[in-house]
Amino acid sequence: MAFAIAGIGAAQALTIELKDVAADRVERQRAAAAGALPLPGTPNVAFLQARLRDKGVTLADPILIRIFKAESELEIWKQKGGGYILFATYPICHWSGTLGPKLRDGDRQAPEGYYTLSRSQTRHVGRWPRSLDLGFPNILDQSQARTGSSILVHGGCSSIGCFAMTNPVCDEIHQMTLAAMDGGEQIVPVHVFPFRMTDKNLAAQDASPWKAFWTNLKEGYDLFEQTKRPPIIGVCSGRYIFRETQVRESAGPLEACGPTLTAIREQDQWLRDVPYPTPFTPRLASQSPETARPIPQVQSSLDGEAPAAPMFSWPLIR
Repeated sequence: MAFAIAGIGAAQALTIELKDVAADRVERQRAAAAGALPLPGTPNVAFLQARLRDKGVTLADPILIRIFKAESELEIWKQKGGGYILFATYPICHWSGTLGPKLRDGDRQAPEGYYTLSRSQTRHVGRWPRSLDLGFPNILDQSQARTGSSILVHGGCSSIGCFAMTNPVCDEIHQMTLAAMDGGEQIVPVHVFPFRMTDKNLAAQDASPWKAFWTNLKEGYDLFEQTKRPPIIGVCSGRYIFRETQVRESAGPLEACGPTLTAIREQDQWLRDVPYPTPFTPRLASQSPETARPIPQVQSSLDGEAPAAPMFSWPLIR
């Protein structure tokens, strides 16, 4: 069975076969195995500094990473002025699974959703030391009892749940991520979509069991397209919640409301087996999103968790 996924225009439409390995991914693997690299459409990684100058940005400027599974593309956006501009689009050599989120450990499925990178996620023990760990499962994944770990953006051209970019491309992405962090960006947002979230593409998925989930993802996609700034993202009642960032405001880690934290807490296996990724700092429910300020050093409702990012003005769980 196949879905016809429309691209940016009719000429860029592509078909993704919903099997473990689709035809376009097989061809890229064959090209990589034959040494036919770089893949078509790959930016010239030998001239990174020249490309940065051409765009009017620096290596240290903050970045946003966006991934589109159906189109097999990874984008790097760079902050410039009051917004972000598209710096580079790289072909993904291989990703595994089908359209739809990752559900369980071992399902060989690449995830979908909103993830964040901290410095500790730029180091990996094993085959891919220069890789980026997306931090799966995030707070929404945990609240939905989704399991798995070590979902990476890495080199090579094989994957059982990761995004394989080839070694030269992964090295450039890794370098740009570290440079942005060295320049002051503490958290790098990573937005992973099933396809480019146009109205036409989403309308083609009316029969999919993931239509509601994808519609929720599209809210964040649309907000970024409107503002060209990564939104502030929270999780509540199994949904992502989005708020527009102001100029020069950082997106930060995912935030969570009390009911979501309670749902995670009630899943005892999560507390035993999966490190909780993002503690939070509550915000008073009486404060509006415009005037509210995070309350410093307030303990999470999960015993033992350290304080971190501010959250939206949801009621606190005592």
